[in-house]
Amino acid sequence: MPVCQIHLLSLAPTTTFSSFLRALRFHQETHKPLIVSRAVRWVILPTLLSTSPLLAQNIHWDLLLILPSADPLPSSLQDLIQHQWTVRAGVPSRLLQDFDKKNENLLKPKKKDVRPLTGSLDKPRIASSAQGLELSPELKEWISDFGKTEQGNSAVSMLNLLAFKPGLKEEYLKYGAEFAKSIGSRRGGDAKIVGGVLHGGEKDDGDGWDEMALAYYPSIWHFADMLASEDYQSVNQKYRVQSLKDTFILCTSEVGLDQLGREGAKL
Repeated sequence: MPVCQIHLLSLAPTTTFSSFLRALRFHQETHKPLIVSRAVRWVILPTLLSTSPLLAQNIHWDLLLILPSADPLPSSLQDLIQHQWTVRAGVPSRLLQDFDKKNENLLKPKKKDVRPLTGSLDKPRIASSAQGLELSPELKEWISDFGKTEQGNSAVSMLNLLAFKPGLKEEYLKYGAEFAKSIGSRRGGDAKIVGGVLHGGEKDDGDGWDEMALAYYPSIWHFADMLASEDYQSVNQKYRVQSLKDTFILCTSEVGLDQLGREGAKL
């Protein structure tokens, strides 16, 4: 099973987005990424695992970088990075076949291929906190603002890290099956990359985590439409919430990187 590295990067103060991309392109032959995505906002914060490296000192994460390689980042890239958090995952080879083409189709879908919203946001189900992957007042307000931007109205990807309670992984798999069958897919949701976290690698911060997933939605509105719905929450509360020891979800966007990558532009 191919090994991928998932990096969260905080760029050095003097590093522009364009300079980092130029340096990354210089290493295309050995470090061509599957995903280069801008970190937008935490949806769920970790509570038990990796809290110090992920949240300490109010680190602002700039980039999600996923590479189909177990090799560390070259020193020329490391010099451009202030903070880094890395996990390795074994990803089924079928998910990586023709990945660039599949991802391009997801990022730039034809209008007819974008699923319509289901209407859940007309009378949304609201919870006090988003930690259970529910629509909270704070998250709803942010989505309303972000949804007015080009990035919010375009494809978003949610980076999920998962740690299961003992013996309850099978329950989570029931959630995954329902996501693919209906509750996610009817909103255009798609698991772009899924893998089991590997442990013991150099500079690997994944101890305690079990799986990672990068879930795609056509827009932040499609993600919100799912969270606000009764059909999703009945499955979420039954299978997902009860099976997890810890998790985090980070919203990312691959859209608009050409504009952000202008010479001198910073994230």
